[in-house]
Amino acid sequence: MDELFKKLNIIPKDMRLYEIAFSHASYANEHRAKKDYERLEFLGDAVVDLVMADYLYRNHDENEGTMTKVRASYVCENALYEYSLDLGLNNYIKVGHGEELNGGKHKKAIVADIFESLMGAIYLDLGYTTVRKVILNIIVPYVTNPTISFFSDYKSALQEAVQTTKKSLYYELVEESGPSHDKTFKMQVRVDGIIYGEGVGSSKKEAEQNAAKSALEKLAI
Repeated sequence: MDELFKKLNIIPKDMRLYEIAFSHASYANEHRAKKDYERLEFLGDAVVDLVMADYLYRNHDENEGTMTKVRASYVCENALYEYSLDLGLNNYIKVGHGEELNGGKHKKAIVADIFESLMGAIYLDLGYTTVRKVILNIIVPYVTNPTISFFSDYKSALQEAVQTTKKSLYYELVEESGPSHDKTFKMQVRVDGIIYGEGVGSSKKEAEQNAAKSALEKLAI
């Protein structure tokens, strides 16, 4: 990992955190390890969101709705996947034998998760100031490049459409299948209690986006 640390310009203190950050649940299960990256991913998700919210607040003069959309586009799964690939993080992912045969090191959800788990590890190991610098060094070049766009935020678009008609909107998990390290989620989006769309994904976030996309494509709100 020395090459990665040089690329990130950090000097780690607790290597154990980084070992955990790259350990998928399938690997932890096979090797009877006590921890996988999921808790660090949870923490890293919040850290990345905070850093980008702070950056946008300080550097852009848009309203809350616009800043929310911009932030969403740079912390979505597609964006995190791109950051991970650019850093070569998939080369460090440790997955179980079965998951490796299924291409686990290249699955978008896993590769995207690794970015967040790594940021969680850096935050715990080196503090907020350091992880903030790392995150901004990685993401800001994308923000300032007008030719880069990761995705259309279907959830925000649907929320905006619903707000204009003063209807209520919520997402509901209706099905969860597969082993703990390779789950599939099915979400429904309801408007005033009526199902307007359904989506499937390897994460709840992805399933919600697909449900929102379905709603926007099939129905006029």
